[in-house]
Amino acid sequence: MGLYRHHIFCCTNQRADGHKRGCCASKGSEKLRDYFKQRVKELGLAPARVNTSGCLDQCERGPVVVIYPEGVWYTVASTHDIDRIIDEHMVGGSVVTSLQIVADA
Repeated sequence: MGLYRHHIFCCTNQRADGHKRGCCASKGSEKLRDYFKQRVKELGLAPARVNTSGCLDQCERGPVVVIYPEGVWYTVASTHDIDRIIDEHMVGGSVVTSLQIVADA
């Protein structure tokens, strides 16, 4: 095992206004990242780390987070979504399939 049981990357990339794919920052990703950090700390979920990420190239699905070492990608639209990811994925060990981003076939 590495330094962290979970390493969460939250895209906070900002694109120019009007970009056709949008961007995570314009959808509130910084506030959601801050909430994610706060909840992980409050719940004592160490060893876990929540980091800012640049573009994860899933702009139209954003805000986007990816959790390692599992490599699970999620779309996160609200603090409720983050609470579900924490409860079900980080604590419970189950992927939140309704929020999961899967590769197009």
